Amino acid sequence: MTIDEIRLRINQLDDELLRIFNERAALALQIGHIKKQQSLPIYDPKREKLIFERMTRANPGPLDDSAIVRLFERVIDESRSLERIRSKGD
Repeated sequence: MTIDEIRLRINQLDDELLRIFNERAALALQIGHIKKQQSLPIYDPKREKLIFERMTRANPGPLDDSAIVRLFERVIDESRSLERIRSKGD
């Protein structure tokens, strides 16, 4: 493959990631709404630990497990921030 072909594929994957990130955020907002109704805390360290464990077990590489955890920490942190912001407006 040429550099341009590889970059095209990267762009396609980036588009897919963007769609997936926003779908995940929308689902997190739904969970945040339910948590608010049930007076549950937004932060659930047990759930986050399970996500990290599941993702590192499923990780085929080439990213190492610590990179996977860092990426998911960021995604989860952004979801939690979104939940907090939206729950204040409800």
